[in-house]
Amino acid sequence: MSKLHLTIVSPEKVVFDGDVKIITLPGTLGSFSILPGHAPIISSLKKGVLTYTTEDGKDCTLEMQTGFVEMSNGVVSVCMS
Repeated sequence: MSKLHLTIVSPEKVVFDGDVKIITLPGTLGSFSILPGHAPIISSLKKGVLTYTTEDGKDCTLEMQTGFVEMSNGVVSVCMS
């Protein structure tokens, strides 16, 4: 299985930077998940809950207002407010 690296940034700081198993995001057209090997994507995000599972199995949840996500070559970048 390929790796999936997640970086989450807010206007104030880097919220998370590390490898994950899965990310679930509140897309403007509905919630969606990204797994290792996912096709490249760019999407806007709406108010909702962002969840991810770290490599060691820890489930994490963040409330967000808006933002966007870009995924390419196993790297997921989330900019949130």
